[in-house]
Amino acid sequence: MISAGRIYITTNLSYTPVVDLKASAVILAGGLSSRYTSENGLALLGGRPLLAYVVDAVKPLVGEVLVVVKTKEQAEAYGQALDGVDVVMDVYKEACPLVGALTGFTVADGDYTLLLACDTPFVSRDVLWLLLEMAPGVDAVIPRWPNGYIEPLQAVYHTKTAEKAAQKTIRKEERSMNAMIKNLKRVRYVSTVALKQVDPKLKTFTNLNTLIEFRKFNISHSSKQFLQKPQPHEK
Repeated sequence: MISAGRIYITTNLSYTPVVDLKASAVILAGGLSSRYTSENGLALLGGRPLLAYVVDAVKPLVGEVLVVVKTKEQAEAYGQALDGVDVVMDVYKEACPLVGALTGFTVADGDYTLLLACDTPFVSRDVLWLLLEMAPGVDAVIPRWPNGYIEPLQAVYHTKTAEKAAQKTIRKEERSMNAMIKNLKRVRYVSTVALKQVDPKLKTFTNLNTLIEFRKFNISHSSKQFLQKPQPHEK
């Protein structure tokens, strides 16, 4: 809940749809990286692709799930590995999160878009639900750490407004998400301290972005508490 500029969070979540909020999820999976021998989102954790955990977390909250990729080969690989998602290819040749985000904003049907990375398998459905709940009336809802660092790839954006902002940013030959966010007028930043009420260790932001990290988590987080499919809260 939001009141007088303060954030009030309840942990008794039921994932009921936010009134008058039509939302899509866009998961970025098009990075051309040598970090893994296979696609980042298809690397296995507990026998399942990393991206599958992200899809499981977000799917009950939105009307559609879009996976944005760069190449035809990526589109085929993700399409074969995952059910219940639509795979779309970037509208520009450049490989960067902003380009992927623009593709997602352009294709998404929802009034609001949850923008996510493909290699965050511990993403919290509670956190995503709360971000969506805070979205009406603003251009973006973005988690922010006490040191000022923001999480633009685990955030909610007003789809059409963000699409225009992304286009404007690219026309200026800028390619960072931060530059795009500066073109949004109404941004609601949510303290990660507040989000600890539903995700105490803030595992939701864990990004397995190096082979070393992947190996570490594959070994140290092999228990059921990390590898089981996220379960909806009871109403």
